[in-house]
Amino acid sequence: MKKIYFLLFVLFSINAQSQVVEKPSYEYDFGGKINFMHLTDAGVLILATNNGLSGISPDAKQPHFNFAEYGKVKEEELEFVPLSPYVIVNQGGLLNSKKTVIDFISGKMIFASEENGWKTIAQFHIDLYKNKLTVVGNRSAKEKGALAVGVYDLGTGKQSFLNSLDPSAGKVTVGGALPLSSGKPLLTSKTIIVPTTKKLWAFDLNSGNKLWEANVDDLTWMSTDDSEKEIYGFEEKQNGDTRIHKISSNGELLWAQERKIKGKVTRFEILPQGIAIVSDVDNSGKSGLAKLAASAAESKIGFLSASTGEDLWEKAPKTKGYVQHFYIMKDGILFGIESGGINKIAYDGTPLFKKPLSTGENIQIMASTPNGIIYITDTDANIIDDKTGESIWKSPIKYKKAKAVASAYDPAKKRYLISTGEEIIAIDENSGNTSVLSKYEFKEKEAPTGMSIRNGNILLSSSQNLMLLDENGKQKFHEYYKSPGQSGIIKILSGTLAVASFAMSTAAAYQGGMYGRVPGTNQLNSFGEQMKIQQEGFAEIANASFQVMNKRFKATSATENAQFILTSLDSGVGLVRLNKDNGKVEKEILLKDKKPEYKVDERGGIIYYKSSDNKIAAFKI
Repeated sequence: MKKIYFLLFVLFSINAQSQVVEKPSYEYDFGGKINFMHLTDAGVLILATNNGLSGISPDAKQPHFNFAEYGKVKEEELEFVPLSPYVIVNQGGLLNSKKTVIDFISGKMIFASEENGWKTIAQFHIDLYKNKLTVVGNRSAKEKGALAVGVYDLGTGKQSFLNSLDPSAGKVTVGGALPLSSGKPLLTSKTIIVPTTKKLWAFDLNSGNKLWEANVDDLTWMSTDDSEKEIYGFEEKQNGDTRIHKISSNGELLWAQERKIKGKVTRFEILPQGIAIVSDVDNSGKSGLAKLAASAAESKIGFLSASTGEDLWEKAPKTKGYVQHFYIMKDGILFGIESGGINKIAYDGTPLFKKPLSTGENIQIMASTPNGIIYITDTDANIIDDKTGESIWKSPIKYKKAKAVASAYDPAKKRYLISTGEEIIAIDENSGNTSVLSKYEFKEKEAPTGMSIRNGNILLSSSQNLMLLDENGKQKFHEYYKSPGQSGIIKILSGTLAVASFAMSTAAAYQGGMYGRVPGTNQLNSFGEQMKIQQEGFAEIANASFQVMNKRFKATSATENAQFILTSLDSGVGLVRLNKDNGKVEKEILLKDKKPEYKVDERGGIIYYKSSDNKIAAFKI
């Protein structure tokens, strides 16, 4: 009898620790095949179906919105603006392009091209810092298809500016053929400057009057200094090179001749000492004699005079590869090359390092620390003096090429930890002394994609493995759950990796000027801290949807203390929720599908699972 009581107690204890969840908290039927689903930064799940576009908000019993007027929506027709509540829907053809902006947090359609009188659209750009949309295109038949430019407030959806670019309207005087849009307009605090194939035109945003026109054509994009008194226009040529023009805020050409740049400009910084430029030369489409005659496929770094456009450096630094990191510092420019190598050059063109620093390929991390610049590549790591380039430590830390590099900083021990896929290397931040803290092996030949410090312990994670080590590298637990099959399985990414890839893609989008400029950092921060810095840049936007996003980003993640792993359960394929501090199973969610499609809202604590072609099941986690 005692054995039976003991057995019942054990079974009860197991059930209390690991609850099997078979029924979802919510179910949604969209009445048509779900072609694509995307979990936004705000936690709203967007679904493209045969019946239109839909959205689900966290903890909502019904879909947040259903826009059936789109018909079947394809994945490639959706453009999600990072760190914002906006998705752009692109539909239609060359002669009748349809574009819509949806605020998926409020569930409202902010802008629709047809409803606002646009027939075709040549330029369509969102500036998040101004919370404005600029449109260039041809108007509807009612306005005789005239080329025009418009500005819309994304907070209200209202049109704040509209003017014609058609000379027949009597507002712009040019001769010959009608102008065409050539590139992205520049929106300043008081004006909009529009590039065309004929001229560059500026309009007052308040009065709508044309302020000036400049004899500069075919600009692709523009930038301005903080005072908005000087404008730089970039003309991207068909051969891959770029021409840079400088124009005053009154339309006066400030450089006697445009500056010719090899390659496509990828970084552009206006500094008190001059203008720093990085351009990328790509000769991949050339062959034979054409490739021999072309410049090498690499980045070129230049420094121009702001007043004349002339090159201030007698000899540009050699790169022999593409620039992966580029930082403006007090005494010069520090840059790292994707294929390996770090160098620094003063603003007068003087090399600051005795010689370029040789490193391994793929500089994953390059950041400032109190002791110098730390870099971590696939094969080595070091901290160098940011003035001389010399090693702070005795020598670089070398290791076998990693399957995947993960790293963390341990503030209590004042050391850097690097996971190479086979071992953890500990590096004292002051002395540079290194030691192999631990050797480990993940099952299914996985390598850790996440590494973090938890209460002095070291957590390593991947798709199927979770491991916790103490401060001395001794294993506290290693939990492994076999994947239900590699083919077709959509594996859950660890939080660290997901945030990392998101932060890098977002940084690239903003650095390229796609959605306006965003403050950045080259301090050694976690990706979560970097995202917080970027998100704070939008905190002052007077828009309720942005406030919802800010609140969400400041909230503690619902899965901060747990990780989900997809595996085979007793009754079928499902997810196990593991406690990161003890490795114990806290919950099991049965999905049954051998090749499940699902999304995990880590901050909101919800798993969305495509339970059938037209249904979504939501599980609270």
